[in-house]
Amino acid sequence: MNKEFLNVIVADNDENTLIFFKNILKELKISIKVQCFSNGKDMMLYLNNNDAVVPEIVFIKYTIPGKDSMECLEEIEANSKFNNMVTAIFSESISEDEIEDIFVKGANIFMKKPESFEALKKVLTEIITINWQYHTSGLNKDHFILKV
Repeated sequence: MNKEFLNVIVADNDENTLIFFKNILKELKISIKVQCFSNGKDMMLYLNNNDAVVPEIVFIKYTIPGKDSMECLEEIEANSKFNNMVTAIFSESISEDEIEDIFVKGANIFMKKPESFEALKKVLTEIITINWQYHTSGLNKDHFILKV
C-alpha cells in the first residue's frame, strides 16, 4: 500500500493535548491529516459511520469520557473494517496490569504521555515513523506492538 499521507485520529478531552498533537503531527515530514475528538462516544460514532475514512492510526486517551478507551478497543476489535487500523492508547501513568490489559484488548501501542512538549514530540515522531514504515511496506499490523 503506497499512500501520500496518513489519516490520524486523536481522542482526548484535554484541548491542550489535542493542540499539542496537531502541532507536532503538522511538523513531521510525513503528510498527516488529523481529526480530533473530545470523547470516545463521538469518535466511535464517526468511525462506525459508513462514510468515515478509516484512519491508519488512532490515539485514544486511556481515561477518555463518553465511552472509555477499553470500550472503544472492544468495539474496534469486533469490526473487521478496522483490521488495518493501528490503535494507540496513551496515559500519564497507569499500572503494568492496566497496560497489559490494553494489549490484551487489542491495542498495538501504549504510550506513556510525556510531561514536556519536546518529549511528546519525540515519542509521537517515533510512533508515526514506525507506523508509516508498516503502511508503506505492507507489513502485517497484527504483529505490531509497541510500548513507549
